[in-house]
Amino acid sequence: MIDDNEIASRLAHVRSRIEAAARRARRAAASIRLVLASKTQPVEAIRAAWRAGARDFGENYVQEAIAKRAQLTDLSDIRWHLIGHLQTNKAKIAAASFAIIQSLDSTRLADALARAQKNPPVRALIEVNLGDEASKSGVAPDDVAAILDAARGKVEIDGLMTIPPPAATPELARPYFVRLRELRDSLAMRSGLALRELSMGMTDDFEIAIEEGATIVRVGRAVFGERIP
Repeated sequence: MIDDNEIASRLAHVRSRIEAAARRARRAAASIRLVLASKTQPVEAIRAAWRAGARDFGENYVQEAIAKRAQLTDLSDIRWHLIGHLQTNKAKIAAASFAIIQSLDSTRLADALARAQKNPPVRALIEVNLGDEASKSGVAPDDVAAILDAARGKVEIDGLMTIPPPAATPELARPYFVRLRELRDSLAMRSGLALRELSMGMTDDFEIAIEEGATIVRVGRAVFGERIP
């Protein structure tokens, strides 16, 4: 059974941690968007978080997100983010279903999203696999520029996203967040694009990510509890 008060309390605690991390980094907390990772969570949990003020939700799978959207049509101000790998054959439906796709990882996908173009254009982040992990999607750092060039004029590229390798302590994720920020800065200078968004940091390390410049953090367990199998 979903406990509205528990979810509201956890959400408030996460927000207070975001504010504290922003103060340490001398940043405005309002510059950081909290996306609740709602994979496998029931629609009742999403409703509870929405009632507590959350508006951004991240889903890993297109079909799961569509099923949830169908049950939450009365919550018209929800912004859905795709934070999981996107297959090219689902680009059209994803383009119509998500406010932003955080997992662009190939020129083929950029082309597929461009063919599914809508007005306004599809917004996306390029997912970067900084740890060179075979188990994760994302593009190698050296290949990001090529995808950015291929997508330019076709898809609205807002920035970069990463998921660092598992670490024993949150502090061990810091070098990956620094690398993503530096890569973003280099690409922005080279391309002339703003690339304002840095989506990095999850439940275990989002405070470190904020200290290193994250504009989007993706938090699930700290608000919803453990994922439901």
